[in-house]
Amino acid sequence: MKKLNLVLLVVENNDYQAEQTISAKQAAHECEADLQVIQTEHDAVVQSQQVLKLLYSPAGTRPNGIFFEPVGTPLAQAAKIAASSGVGWVVLNREVDYLNELRRLYPATPLFSVTTNHEEVGRIQGEQIAHLLPHGGAVLYIHGPSDNKAAVRRATAMQAAKPANVDVRVLKGLWTEESAYNAVGSWLKLNVAKDVAFGLVAGQNDAMALGARRAFQELTTGPEHDRWLGLPYIGCDGLQNTGQAYVHRGLLAATIVIPANAGQAIKALVTSLRTGQQPAECIFTSASSFPQAASLKPRN
Repeated sequence: MKKLNLVLLVVENNDYQAEQTISAKQAAHECEADLQVIQTEHDAVVQSQQVLKLLYSPAGTRPNGIFFEPVGTPLAQAAKIAASSGVGWVVLNREVDYLNELRRLYPATPLFSVTTNHEEVGRIQGEQIAHLLPHGGAVLYIHGPSDNKAAVRRATAMQAAKPANVDVRVLKGLWTEESAYNAVGSWLKLNVAKDVAFGLVAGQNDAMALGARRAFQELTTGPEHDRWLGLPYIGCDGLQNTGQAYVHRGLLAATIVIPANAGQAIKALVTSLRTGQQPAECIFTSASSFPQAASLKPRN
């Protein structure tokens, strides 16, 4: 049997994306499939161009399956090309509206998404905030890209789950530590940064939470420096060697464990291609608080 040729497009700009690559390679090895990993940076145009290049490659070199996490749009037009060409199409960490119709039109092509339940992630973070700030207060919240549905859903669920007496002030990042560092650095130059007594800093991933912490460590002095570094910082992703390790070291008060799902996606696609059975349209993975939210000690 000819080996399946799979391609993972990855935005390798943080620890979670690196873990995605590791899990994908391990799964491909177990499934005896060839896997090519292509880095696209955080650039929607580059990602789209790379996908189209793969889809329009000669039939003999065209991949059997493409896995990607959308940087901007979920590439609906490219998905139609993949579906009509028999190329398996797997969207990571986002639910997309177009899959249902494409699955109806092209039932022989595996078309599905594998994603964390981002509402669950946001709800867990809201619960963590409630335990850390039982008397309320202000949270500096480092939000992911505005055009990313995962970021929007996490934020919406967090707002719904947090206590009513918690005020959330938002800065925008790009999932990277450096983007959060720069966002906080720019914000510190504004008077509004000194007008509110914040009780907690939350990032939509561990990298941004750590970037914010590093900015306060390097860009503030005196009592302001001590006050910011004395706050609890919380994030998401919770990888064993990064997020969970940061909690053990005291750099983060808590994180949310979000398992890498690229490996699970590869196994589902390979099974589908070999059996002819469509996977579920959307496969959800679960998240969990680390440590348990109820064990977090109040900070005010």
